[in-house]
Amino acid sequence: MTIKQWLKVQNYFTVNLLNINNNKVNLVLTMGDAAGIGSEVILKALADPLITDHANITIIGDRPWLDHTYHTLNPTSNLAHPDKFNIIELPHTLNPSWGNGDAHTGEASFLYLEKAIELTLEGKFEGIVTAPIAKYLWQKAGYDYPGQTEVLAIKSNTDKFGMMFVGESPRTGWILKTLLATTHIPLNQVSATLNPQLMTLKLELLLDTLKKDFNLDTPTIAIAGLNPHSGEDGKLGTEEKEWLQEWFSQAQTKYSPAKLIGLLPPDTMWVKPFQAWYDDSNIKVADAFLALYHDQGLIPVKAMAFDQAINTTIGLPFIRTSPDHGTAFDIAGKGIANPTSMKSAIKLAIKFCQNRRHQTN
Repeated sequence: MTIKQWLKVQNYFTVNLLNINNNKVNLVLTMGDAAGIGSEVILKALADPLITDHANITIIGDRPWLDHTYHTLNPTSNLAHPDKFNIIELPHTLNPSWGNGDAHTGEASFLYLEKAIELTLEGKFEGIVTAPIAKYLWQKAGYDYPGQTEVLAIKSNTDKFGMMFVGESPRTGWILKTLLATTHIPLNQVSATLNPQLMTLKLELLLDTLKKDFNLDTPTIAIAGLNPHSGEDGKLGTEEKEWLQEWFSQAQTKYSPAKLIGLLPPDTMWVKPFQAWYDDSNIKVADAFLALYHDQGLIPVKAMAFDQAINTTIGLPFIRTSPDHGTAFDIAGKGIANPTSMKSAIKLAIKFCQNRRHQTN
């Protein structure tokens, strides 16, 4: 990596944190499922002074388990001591063991999120950073939600929201931004769920987020087709021919001067992003990407940015970010969990909060 590339890598999530507002932002972190790596990656991330210099951190979780994590793993890893942070505990009995999640850890992880939303809506925090949960353990505990994104939307009375993924290349410093039009639904329901109204909602959310959180007033957005080769004039699927192409043409006019590119074949849409991620951040590539369903967007995101990607819920009345990985029950308690995504999630939340403060001043 050249010095020029290294400087680019440092730019977005680190150096720019110093340039907007010197007042610390107020963030709350949820511990996630205690049997997973949440407590480990949180304490590893909070050992980074670039985070604690710019944010007042509160953790909602189990204090004894955070202490246990610190004293067990700190001899071999660099963890922040829980005493340095405000910790909110909830009245529940929790006796977890790493790698063995159950209905009790599932219930606790839901209650942590619910409390974080409540306090943030009361104005005590500007943003929420969530550690990973196990959806099937929510089900065992009696909480029937597809994931944290949907809970955040429902509890905040938000009906227009989106799941967006952001990652910064450690090689070139290029920022990947991908929004999903549909999220946690079976593949055989995607076509019936997509419609012009949903596409317009997601595109408007994306445009608003790019302006508000990334300072991009006239972005270039690449939009995928649904079918292989974007339907190939109806030979490989009819959605593009029946309505998607007409919607896209109208959107190009309606949302000018933003530049919309599409409907791109879903396989070739990701060639330039991969080049920008691995080789050259100066390559001409879109500012953001709109994928039409979960795996169409997340397979390339995770192939490029598994340890760097951040999940952010857009459209909420507050900031929400999360590392783009799961509970990793298989490595929990071994001290080898990579905190990069959690660090980036916290730093991105700080960046977003600073941007929004700056815009209101």
